[in-house]
Amino acid sequence: MTAAPPGLGRPRGPGFVSPALDAWPAPVTPVGVPDGGPAAGAARWRRMLLAGLAVVALSAASGALAGGYVAADEPPPAAELAGPPPATPLSPAPAPSGGAVPNDLIGAAATALPGVLSVRAGRAGGSGFAVDERHVITNSHVVAGATTVSVVGQDGRRLAAEVVGRDPGSDIAVLRVSSAGTLRPLRLAAADVRVGEPVLAVGSPLGLSGTVTAGIVSALDRQVRLGNSGARQSAIQTDASINPGNSGGPLVNARGEVVGVNTAIATLDGSGNIGIGFAIPIDRAQRAAERIIRNGG
Repeated sequence: MTAAPPGLGRPRGPGFVSPALDAWPAPVTPVGVPDGGPAAGAARWRRMLLAGLAVVALSAASGALAGGYVAADEPPPAAELAGPPPATPLSPAPAPSGGAVPNDLIGAAATALPGVLSVRAGRAGGSGFAVDERHVITNSHVVAGATTVSVVGQDGRRLAAEVVGRDPGSDIAVLRVSSAGTLRPLRLAAADVRVGEPVLAVGSPLGLSGTVTAGIVSALDRQVRLGNSGARQSAIQTDASINPGNSGGPLVNARGEVVGVNTAIATLDGSGNIGIGFAIPIDRAQRAAERIIRNGG
């Protein structure tokens, strides 16, 4: 096992960038209201904000190095991931009695983490999650152009995978691992997500597998451009921190059920995460995945 790159193993400030990654461009001047009086300044500020706002897919092509491997340990041999899968993968989970959403995000993280994987596609990568014993959902842009793909579980074990198919229009792809029964499928939420509902973004930002960040559903049906079709699609907006490498990972509710597939963030002039992230609603992702599996084997 090779040593981790310098900088891992002790806390670093927000300005620290791993030696393996490019730094975010630094702001030239502090952000503030331009001169010229309150009214004129506020108007110019709004124009600057709208002009600088961009939706960035968290992939290799967007400065993410699609997760940019921060820790480059040699992977151990492929082996089965522990634990039996739920009985009904790719099926919506039944709502709990009473319909109440628990606030135990610790429990939600414990439920979700075993089914979340790091996706490595050549020298790029991102995140994904199991939906049955052999299939993994991720983003199409994570694996686009890759000739070799593998997934790494929370125990660090790598499994060879193949791309069953991609739907670039919806930015969904499905992977299939080589051995059946090796994955821990996550439940897909049956009930509609609600604004204000607590959620967790789970994945491998900057190659740091098993990372969990918390937030809420900030808005629903937010119209953003996802995939390569250029068409606007409705997305879930969240303030849970999403960063390069989170692409394809799940956005889960407080029951650990998947409500969306983390896909993109809004940035100001390449400033990185500003608390505005977007996820593909799970019902749309599920339809795309089932179509890919049905047509691709």
